[in-house]
Amino acid sequence: MKIVETEMSGVLLADLSPIADDRGFFARVFCHDEYAEHGVDLEFVQANTAVSDRRLTVRGMHHQLQPNAEHKLVRCTSGSVFDVAVDLRPDSPTYLGWVSEELSAQNRRSLLIPPGVAHGYLTLEPDTELTYWTTAPYAPASVAGVRYDDPAFAIGWPEAPEVVSEQDRSWPLLASEGEDS
Repeated sequence: MKIVETEMSGVLLADLSPIADDRGFFARVFCHDEYAEHGVDLEFVQANTAVSDRRLTVRGMHHQLQPNAEHKLVRCTSGSVFDVAVDLRPDSPTYLGWVSEELSAQNRRSLLIPPGVAHGYLTLEPDTELTYWTTAPYAPASVAGVRYDDPAFAIGWPEAPEVVSEQDRSWPLLASEGEDS
């Protein structure tokens, strides 16, 4: 496995290092020690999968607040996505910035999203499935999100989303957070 740092602190991209033979190949998807070499000590406590039937479906931008903030390791196992991380850490040099990677069943890449960074994606194919492991269990009281189309981030989605849940359309715009309505 080869781990590469992205432009955003704590967001790491991992490529498989397959060992091939006449049966196919074998590769590690996660290695605690290799992530630790990049300063990340992970202990996963939950694994999830999400399937999107339609192309151009947006899921996100989600994260969990303290005390349930989590690292999330995301991998596309069927189809492909434009995967996005948005930095919501006020003390970060990349605050309000975003990074993206294409994750697909073909490239078998994974992306590590740290606490304080919102995560979301746009499906590029129908019947797309993502699997992700988290370092904290799902905690409904800690769930938070920001709008996928918030001008504060100006995410450069490769195509206009066509399917967006009511929840994901309803997250507040960053500029309106904390304002009285």
